[in-house]
Amino acid sequence: MMMKQNGKTPEDYMRMALDLARKGEGQVSPNPMVGCVVVKGGQVIAEGYHQRYGGFHAERNALIYCGEEVEGADLYVNLEPCCHQGKTPPCTDIIIEKKIARVYVGCLDVNPRVAGKGVEILRAHGIQVEVGILEEECRKLNEVFFYYMANKLPFVAMKYAMTLDGKIACETGDSKWVTGTEARAYVQRLRNRYRGIMAGIGTVQADDPLLNCRMKNGRNPVRILCDTRLRIPTDSRIVQTAAEIETILAWNPKAANTYYESETYREEILRKKGSSKGRPESLQEMQKFLETKGITLLEVPLKKEGTMPELDLRFLMQQLGERGIDSILLEGGGMLNASALQEHVVQRVYAFVAPKLVAGADAKSPVEGVGIPRMEDAVKLRETEVFSFGKDICITGRMDYS
Repeated sequence: MMMKQNGKTPEDYMRMALDLARKGEGQVSPNPMVGCVVVKGGQVIAEGYHQRYGGFHAERNALIYCGEEVEGADLYVNLEPCCHQGKTPPCTDIIIEKKIARVYVGCLDVNPRVAGKGVEILRAHGIQVEVGILEEECRKLNEVFFYYMANKLPFVAMKYAMTLDGKIACETGDSKWVTGTEARAYVQRLRNRYRGIMAGIGTVQADDPLLNCRMKNGRNPVRILCDTRLRIPTDSRIVQTAAEIETILAWNPKAANTYYESETYREEILRKKGSSKGRPESLQEMQKFLETKGITLLEVPLKKEGTMPELDLRFLMQQLGERGIDSILLEGGGMLNASALQEHVVQRVYAFVAPKLVAGADAKSPVEGVGIPRMEDAVKLRETEVFSFGKDICITGRMDYS
């Protein structure tokens, strides 16, 4: 039976654990965010959270640095304590060693090495365990971890900013800025939270972005560019900073070779702004140049043949998952977004909407490609939420492909 302590319920202490867990955002991937609160005599006597990948877990951080006697105390943790030796010792060991009386767990782990075993071990040593305290909130906090552990694929969140009439830029191409400073600051939090950031070559050619994280103490995501024909400008900021920020370029050798050998290559690429400066003349020279700059070239098969070949994004996700990239913030243009939705690789959407109108039949939209013919077949979102950032709003939710 779960009783109140000093006027607080187990849910209150679990919320404290969740708040602590969020402090590890962007620092613990591909591990989950975990917070821990130790309570004795109705008072919180210790707190801890998983601070960085490879460091001690939340329970161990709370217990080893506690200056008070913890025997007989209650411990609250949003995820089942681990029971295996990894980069750090099992958390079940120190809980047993410190003679904790009761453990309140938000949700069970899905890692096969834990998955209920941590709870079993604690109970076998006479420790009372309650599971399911704020379970939905605890699972949502670590939706990336749960998805990656179950599928070994990155959790992909598609993010875009648009005007009230559904445009991501004016007909002239100008897009600075669709949303205000508050919304853009939140996007930097997302870049810190997700392990990778993905964009298409069109975005690089049009905006010359850095795709980095500009928040204080933030972590730069791994930059992943979809550049089927290897057309990235050699003097782009992405290329020039690849030695400092991990960068992966997904491409297709067949499509690139056809492009570089075409008669229109020079006419097409050398005319583009910023592309002619010192650009290699052959595909082989381009490969060598990019690798010298520190860019990882990842070969990806085509989804289909055609005049505008597209990469097989599902294959790309498998490759990225094998590299330990558990999550991706997709900041693509309309075509890449459409392809990602079509291949069902997107799991969440962050749609920022600004209260402004720009009109224009040719102004770009966040999702292009071949449209769905019937409204009843539209891809829907579930578990939707709406947040305000200054004058802008953000609608977010999980994809429902059923």
